[in-house]
Amino acid sequence: MSELGAGGIASSLAASAGQPEGTAEALPPAAAGPSQREAVAVVDFGSQYSQLIARRVRECHVYCELVPCDADWQTVRALAPRGLILSGGPASIYEPGAPMVPDWVFSSGLPVLGICYGMQGMAHQLGGKVVPAGRREYGRAELVVDQPTAPLFAGLPSHFPVWMSHGDHVAELPAGFEAIAHTDNAPVAVMARGQVVGLQFHPEVVHTPNGRAIIDNFLRRYCGCQGAWTAESFIAQSVREIRATVGDGKVICALSGGVDSAVAATLVHRAIGDQLTCVFVDNGVLRRGEAESTLDTFRRHLQLRLVYVDATERFLAKLEGIVDPEEKRHRIGNEFIRVFEEEARRLGRIDFLAQGTLYPDVIESTTKDTKSAARIKTHHNVGGLPEDLRFSLVEPLKYLFKDEVRAVGLELGLPEAMVYRQPFPGPGLAIRIIGSVTRERLETLRACDAIVHEEIRAADYYRKVWQSFAILTPLRSVGVMGDGRTYADVVALRVVTSEDGMTADWARLPYDLLARISNRIVNEVPGVNRVVYDVSSKPPATIEWE
Repeated sequence: MSELGAGGIASSLAASAGQPEGTAEALPPAAAGPSQREAVAVVDFGSQYSQLIARRVRECHVYCELVPCDADWQTVRALAPRGLILSGGPASIYEPGAPMVPDWVFSSGLPVLGICYGMQGMAHQLGGKVVPAGRREYGRAELVVDQPTAPLFAGLPSHFPVWMSHGDHVAELPAGFEAIAHTDNAPVAVMARGQVVGLQFHPEVVHTPNGRAIIDNFLRRYCGCQGAWTAESFIAQSVREIRATVGDGKVICALSGGVDSAVAATLVHRAIGDQLTCVFVDNGVLRRGEAESTLDTFRRHLQLRLVYVDATERFLAKLEGIVDPEEKRHRIGNEFIRVFEEEARRLGRIDFLAQGTLYPDVIESTTKDTKSAARIKTHHNVGGLPEDLRFSLVEPLKYLFKDEVRAVGLELGLPEAMVYRQPFPGPGLAIRIIGSVTRERLETLRACDAIVHEEIRAADYYRKVWQSFAILTPLRSVGVMGDGRTYADVVALRVVTSEDGMTADWARLPYDLLARISNRIVNEVPGVNRVVYDVSSKPPATIEWE
C-alpha cells in the first residue's frame, strides 16, 4: 500500500531504460498557445488527496482537471495539457489487478510528476523494483535534498519536513533515474529522469510546508507554465465559450440566493445580456426572510430579467410523507425543472438551463461511474435532474471550487455580502429536517436557524467558518421547564471549517457562544428542549446530515 488510503497510480508504460514507447501523439509543452489557458491534467487513481492536488495547482494560477485513470489519450489531449500529475490511490503496484499508468502518460512526451504511488508506478513499470517497506511510514519525515541544483528544489532549503503516507517503497531505480532526495526511512524519497519526477511524499497536503513551492517549481520549470490563469482570464474565456454555445438561443437560470447561482447568472448575463431570464423559485423550504432578501439583492445589484414564482404548495405536496433523503433530493430537483418548464412556456422559446454547479458537486456525484470510488450522495445540481430534461445545460462554473467562484464573483463586481454567503443546499431545509417535512417542523427549524446565524454573525464567526446551521432531528427527549416535565424536539448544531467542502472539520467555537445559541433556542423556540453539537469531521461524516 502506498498511502493512507494506499496510493495508487496506473501505469502501462513500456519498461525500457530509454524513452518509453507508446501510441500517444506527442504534445509539446507550448501547444496550448498564448491565447489559451495553460492546463495540467491530474490523473486520478482514487487517492483521498486527488482534489487537494488540483487545488494546489490552481493556487499556482494554472488550470487543471482531474481525469480518471482509465481516460483515453484523446480525452486528455483535448485539455492541451502542458504536464501530467499522477495521483495516489488504494493499491500496491505489484499486486495482481493493480491499476497501471496508461501508455499515453509517457509516450505523450509531457513532463510527469508522480506522487507517492505514482512514483512507485513509474519505478515498477520502467524496470525498477517496488517492495513492501520494512517499516511503514505515516506522518512527518525530514527530507534531505541530495541534489540542491535540481529544478524541483529551486529556492528551497537543503532539508525540510514532508508528509509521508506509504507502506511500499522503491528498492531499485529504473535505468536512467537517480535518487535526488531521501529520508531516514526512504532512501529514494525523490527520483528523477529528465522531465519525469517521482515523489514518495505528498506535496499537496498542508503538512508538507514547502509542498506548494515544489508543485510550483514543477509547473514553471518543467511544464513551462507562467501562471496566467486568474479570475479575470477565466471570465474572459467563459464569456467566449458561453456565446459560442448559446448563439442566439434563450437561457433560463435558477437563482437560489447563493453565490453559485448568482455568479453563474452574472457570468451568463455578461456574455449574452437579455437573452437570459432568471427565475427565483420559492420552494417552501427556504430560511426565514430569504425570499424577500434575495429578490431585493438581485434586483438592486444584478439588474437582470427576473421572474418570481411562489411554488410553496407544490413542493410541500411533493415532500409530504417522504423521509428518504435521496428521494427528497430527487423530488425537489424534478419539481424545480417542472417549474422552469412551465415558466419557459410562458416566456416563449427557451433553449438552455444555466446552473451554478461546482467542481465538488461533479466529483462527488460522478464517482459512482469510476472504478476507484463510491458515490456518497446525489447533489441536486447534478443528479436530481429528470431524464427527459428538455433544456441543454449551461454550467460555466462546473470546474471551479468554491473559493474560485468567490474570486470570480468579486471580479464581476458582486457585493461581498453575496459572494461570501455561506453555502446553502438546493433542497434547502428539507434535508435539514430528518424525517418528514411539515409546515410545523419547517417553522421550528427556521426559528432555530435564524438564532444560529444571528449569534454566529454577532460573534464575528460567519466568515471564519464554512457553514453554520441547525438540524431538526427526529428525536424527542425529556426535559424540565417551569418545574414541569417536557418531552420535546432535539436540535443539532452543525458548524464546520473547510476550504472547498470536499473535506471539513467541526469548528471549535467558544463555549460561551455555544451556550448562547443553546439557551436562545431552548427558550425562544417552542417545542425544543435540547441542543446538541455535532463534532464529526468530513470524512467520515458529510457536512449535511442528509
